[in-house]
Amino acid sequence: MQKTAAWLARRALEQIGVRHTFGIPGVHNTELYDQLAESESVTPVLVAHEGGGAFMADAVSRTGAGLGTLVIVPAAGVTHAASGIGEAFLDGIPMLVIAGGVRRDTGRAYQLHDMDQHALLKPITKGTWRIERHADVVPVIHEAARLALSGEPGPVFVELPVELQLIPGECEEPAAWAPPAPAGCRASGAQLERAAALLRHAHKPGIFCGWGAVDSPAALEQLAERLGAPVATTLQGLSSFRGNHPLHAGFALGPSSVPASENAFKGCDCLLAVGTRFAEIPTGSYGYEPPANLIHVDINPQVFGANYPTAVALEGDARATLEALLGHLGEVGGAAARAAAVARRIAADKRAYADEWFAHDSAGRVNPGRFFTALRRFLPDDGIVVADDGNHTFLVAELMEFRAPRTYYSPSDFNSMGYCVPGVIGAKLARPERVVVGIVGDGAARMTGLEMATAVAQGLGVVWFIFADGELAQIAQAQATPYNRKTCTVLPELDLEGLARASRVEYLRMENDAAIDACIEKALAAAAAGRPVLVDVRIDYSKRTRFTTGTIRTNLARFDLATKARLVGRAMWRRVTG
Repeated sequence: MQKTAAWLARRALEQIGVRHTFGIPGVHNTELYDQLAESESVTPVLVAHEGGGAFMADAVSRTGAGLGTLVIVPAAGVTHAASGIGEAFLDGIPMLVIAGGVRRDTGRAYQLHDMDQHALLKPITKGTWRIERHADVVPVIHEAARLALSGEPGPVFVELPVELQLIPGECEEPAAWAPPAPAGCRASGAQLERAAALLRHAHKPGIFCGWGAVDSPAALEQLAERLGAPVATTLQGLSSFRGNHPLHAGFALGPSSVPASENAFKGCDCLLAVGTRFAEIPTGSYGYEPPANLIHVDINPQVFGANYPTAVALEGDARATLEALLGHLGEVGGAAARAAAVARRIAADKRAYADEWFAHDSAGRVNPGRFFTALRRFLPDDGIVVADDGNHTFLVAELMEFRAPRTYYSPSDFNSMGYCVPGVIGAKLARPERVVVGIVGDGAARMTGLEMATAVAQGLGVVWFIFADGELAQIAQAQATPYNRKTCTVLPELDLEGLARASRVEYLRMENDAAIDACIEKALAAAAAGRPVLVDVRIDYSKRTRFTTGTIRTNLARFDLATKARLVGRAMWRRVTG
C-alpha cells in the first residue's frame, strides 16, 4: 500500500499504546502533527518549551501508565529537550523521542535545522535510528520502543526525514506491536542460595532499595519481615517501600541519612541492595561503606561492583529475583524479636527527628516539618508528589512519608532543575484519577514556570507548592560554610502572584504555620474541581537537612590537612571581617 511516513508513525504510536505526545510543531514535523490530530487515541500536547515536554514525557513513564513520548523538531527542538532526555537516561526511565529530519531528496546543503542529531544524542540514549524508507517506519519505531522498555529502561531516538512524511511510499500493512518479554530472574540457583545463606546467618541484615525496586513492594515487605531488617531507600526509590511500615528507616545510608536510617544500619553485617547503583546522592557523596557481605540485585549487570565490591550479584528484574530469593531463604531464626527491636528504635528516632523540626523556630515563616506533616494528612495514600532539584528535594526525602509505589518522582542522577512544574503535568495526564502535587523551589520554578499555562490549556487540576526563600538554597547553604558568601545564588525578586495571573492559575499565599492547613485544603479542593493552583509558600530554610550537613562534613573530611586549614581559615577570616 501507499502511505506517508507520518501516517505510519501515527499508526505505530497507536499500536504501542501512546496516549499523549509532547512537543512543538515546526516545518519538519507538521505532517506528523496533522496525522496525530486525526488519531482517536493519541493526543498531541503543545508545550511551552521542549525541555518541559521532555520532563512531562519522563513523568508519564514514571507513573507506569504508558511510554512517555516526544514529537519535536530537529536541532533546536532536540537541544532544548536534551536535559529531559539526559535525565531519563541517567535515571533509567523509558522515553520515545521522534524528531523530524531535513530533506535528503533536494541535494542541498545548509538546510534549516541541519545537524547530526545522532552524534548529540548518542551519549544520552540507548539507541538512535534514522528511517530511510517508508517500509521501515513502523518496524523501527516498534524496535526503538522495545529497547526503551527492555532491561534497564531508557530513552531512544528516531529521526523521521521530512520528505518521507510528505510523499507517500510503498509499504506493507503494519505488523502488530510485540512488547518486550519480561526480564525475569537471571541469577542461578547457586547464586540465590549463597545470597540466602548470607542473609540467614547475618546478625544485623539490612535492605536498601532504589527506583528499580518500585514495583516489588510485596516481596520487599516479606523479605524485611522475614529477616527483621530495616529498610532504607534512595531518593528515586522513596516510594519503593511504604513509609508507614514499622521497618521503614528512611532516606539514604551513612552520615548523610536521617537519624532512623543511620542508627538502624549501624553495624549492618549483610546488606541486600535492590535496584540501586549506590550513586552519589543516596550515599551522601559516597560517605557510606557497605559491609563485605553485599548482595546486589539489579537488572543492569554493569552496576555490580561499580562503586562497592559485591559479595553476590543477582542479575534480573527486581520482583522476579526477590521472589526467587524468598523461595531459597526459608524461615530465619530470631527474626521476629529482631524486627520488634528494630521497629522500636526506628519509631523512637522518627519521633525525635519530627520533634526536632517541630521545635525549630521558623521566625514567622513556614516550618518544613509542619508543612509536610500536614500535606501527608491531606494527601491520599496514592497521591503523587513531584519534586524538583534543590534544598526542598531533601526536605521531601527526610520529612514526607510515601505509602504506595510510584508516588514520588524527582530528577536524581542527571539532577535537572526545572523538572517539577512540567513533571506534574505529565503525571496528571497519565493518571487523571490521582491527586498530583508538586514541590518546587523558587529557583527551579523560574526555569519552567510558564508550563503552568500548559496545565490550564489541558484542563488539569494540579497544585504546585513553590518554596520561596529568594535563593538557590541548596547551593547557597553549601557556599555558606566554606565561603561565608553567596555568589550568584541570591535570586532577583519574582512576583509569584504575577506568574500565576499570567499563566491563569489560581494563587494562594502560605505566609506562616497558621496558614498551612487552610492553604493545603483550599488548594486541593480547587484542584479537585479541575483548576490548577500555585501556592506561594514562605518557607523557612534556616534549619539544614541531615543530607546537607552530612555531605558537607563527608567532603571536607576527604581533603588533606593543608587544604582543610585553608578552607576553614578563609571561612573564619571572612566571618571576622565580614
